[in-house]
Amino acid sequence: MLPSQVSPPDFATSSAPPSGINGVEIVALPVFAGADGVVLGPGAATLADGVGIDLFEVLDFAGATGAVGEVTRIPVAGTADNPSLRLIVLAGVGEGRLDGVRRAAAEVARVARNRASVATTLHLVSPADTDPALAAEAAIAGFVLGSFAFHMRSDGPPFVPVPHVVLALSDESVTEAVDAGLALAGASWRARVLSTVPANIKNPAWFADQARDVAQAHNIDIEVMEYDDLVKGGFGGLLGVGAASPWAPRMVRLTYKPRRSIKSKGHVVLVGKGITFDSGGLSIKPGESMATMKRDMTGGAVVLAVMAALAEVDCPVKVTGLICLAENVISGDALRPGDVLTHYNGRTTEVTNTDAEGRLVLADGLAFAVDKLKPDVLVDVATLTGGIRVALGQHLAGLFSNDEDLAAHLAAAGEEAGEPTWRMPLAAIYEERLASKIADADNCPPVASGITAALFLQHFVGEVPWAHLDIASVGDAVKDEGEWTAGPTGFGARLLLRWLRDPLPKGS
Repeated sequence: MLPSQVSPPDFATSSAPPSGINGVEIVALPVFAGADGVVLGPGAATLADGVGIDLFEVLDFAGATGAVGEVTRIPVAGTADNPSLRLIVLAGVGEGRLDGVRRAAAEVARVARNRASVATTLHLVSPADTDPALAAEAAIAGFVLGSFAFHMRSDGPPFVPVPHVVLALSDESVTEAVDAGLALAGASWRARVLSTVPANIKNPAWFADQARDVAQAHNIDIEVMEYDDLVKGGFGGLLGVGAASPWAPRMVRLTYKPRRSIKSKGHVVLVGKGITFDSGGLSIKPGESMATMKRDMTGGAVVLAVMAALAEVDCPVKVTGLICLAENVISGDALRPGDVLTHYNGRTTEVTNTDAEGRLVLADGLAFAVDKLKPDVLVDVATLTGGIRVALGQHLAGLFSNDEDLAAHLAAAGEEAGEPTWRMPLAAIYEERLASKIADADNCPPVASGITAALFLQHFVGEVPWAHLDIASVGDAVKDEGEWTAGPTGFGARLLLRWLRDPLPKGS
C-alpha cells in the first residue's frame, strides 16, 4: 500500500497586481533577457513602489541576465497592501518563449516548497505569434510539475509543494485556460506517480485495478482481459512475455465517448506498453540497467493518464486506450531465445532477444485494435529502445509514422505542450533485417534498433494512419531540470492531450 502522497498546487486568478494580493508569501515576476539588458515583466513597477526597492539595481548587483531558469531572490518584510509578503522571486524567461515560461515556473515552484502561497505574472509571458492561453498552460505546467514528489518514507515526504498559486493581472482568457492547463499538467503528474511506484507493489493486476479506479472516477467504460481471455483470443506476445511472472498478463481496454451534443466524428486508439518490471528475461539486463525498469510501463501510464483527462479537455472524438500489461522476469516458465510466438493476427515472431519484449506486447495490442476497434487513427507510446536514446539524447522523443499529416499534427502538439519529438524514418532499407529463417519476423535485428522496432510494429497496423512514439529517450530524467524532476517524466501525456483537443488529421 502506498503512503499518502503530496498534491500539486491549486490555482486561482485575480485581476489585481501580484503585490496587492493580501496573504501571499511570495511574488514571482518574469525577467526577460533584452538586447540592452534585463527587462522586468508585468507587475514590477507596482511591486517596486510597494517594497521601496529598485529591482533593476538588485538584478544588476546579482549579475542577472534574464537567462531561462535563472532565479534571483529578494527577502522582504511585507508591504502596506500585503504584510504577509516575505520573498520576491525574479525568474528568467529568456526571450519569453513557452519553454522559458515552463522552466521559470518550475524553478519558482522549487523555491516555494514548504511555503503557503505564490502570486505571479509568469503566465502573461507569451510570444507575439502565440495564443496567450498557451502561456498560461505553460506556467501551470511548470508550477505543477516542478512541484512533483513521490515518496515511500516512513516519516513523510521530503517537502510539501506550495499549495496555492495566484495568477495575477488575469483576464477572462487566463481564467478559461486554467482548467485545460491543470488537465494537461495533472495527466503528466498521474503518469509520473504510476511510473514511480515500485515493482513489488506495481504488477499487472495492480495496474488494472488503478485503471478500474480511473474508469469509475471519470465515467469511462472499461474491460480488463484476464489470462483466460488472452489465451482464448490468441494474444501470443503478451502471454509469452508474461509467462515467467506469478502475475499473469492483462490487457486493459478503456473507452471515452465525447459528451458534446454534436455527432462525434472519428475514432482514435492509443496503445501503451505496460511492462511493470523488465529484467530483460533470460537475455538478462546488466544490474545497473535494471534499476529503473519499474518505469518500463510509462507508455501504459501515459495512456491511462490521457484517458482520465479527456473529458476535462472536452475531447471531441471517441478515444479507446489499450494498455498491454506484463512483467518480464525469469523463472522456469520464461520465454527463451529461439522461441516462436504467434500474435493476435496470426503473424509469427522468432524471439532472438527476450529483452526486446515491448514490441511483442504492443504487436498484440495494435493488431487487436485494427481488427476489433476499426480506428481512424492509431498511436502507440512506449519506452521501447535504447537506440532512440543514443540517436536523440534525453530531450527528444522519437516519432515514427506512416502518415505525413498525422506526424505533423503530433509534432506541432508536442512543441506547444513542451514535449518535443523528432521525426524518424521508417526506412525500408532495414526491412530485410527483420527476416527470420523460421518465422515471419525476428524480434531484435542487431542494427538500427529504433527503426527496426518501428518497422516490426508497422506490420500490425495495416493501412490505418499510425504513429509510434518511442519515449525511451525521454521517459526518465537523471536530475531536476525545468519541469522535469529526477525519475519518470510522464512524457507524452501533454502531447497527446494537446493533439486530441484539436481536429484530427484523419477521420474528422
